[in-house]
Amino acid sequence: MSDHLPDIDDETESALHELELGIEGLRKAHGYLVQFHHVTGHAMEHFNEAESHLRDAGHDELADHIRDEILPCGILGGDRWTYELVESFETGFLLDIEAFEGATRDELADGERHVRERRMQRRWQERAEE
Repeated sequence: MSDHLPDIDDETESALHELELGIEGLRKAHGYLVQFHHVTGHAMEHFNEAESHLRDAGHDELADHIRDEILPCGILGGDRWTYELVESFETGFLLDIEAFEGATRDELADGERHVRERRMQRRWQERAEE
């Protein structure tokens, strides 16, 4: 933990805190997207298995439908797959927002993270020492 606490006003502290909470929310959303990607992939593996079983049972038309219409298509419209959504989120929106938050923190708080929490921690430690 840094001993340095930037000299900023309460509104700036609040703004930085809200930006950090927003970043934390986006990171949580990223985790949900990764989970969505994994669960969707697992479901598609089941369709792949169903194709094999249908074909082995002599239901070639149904197996062909899975092979030709279900497995190759993306679930996000057209041919977009879930990994592409994850990549787009990571390399576009999330990256841009994290860069903005970091630059704002550098400009307003000497790059310090969790300014509100650091101030609270210092107040509580000082109060305990009294």
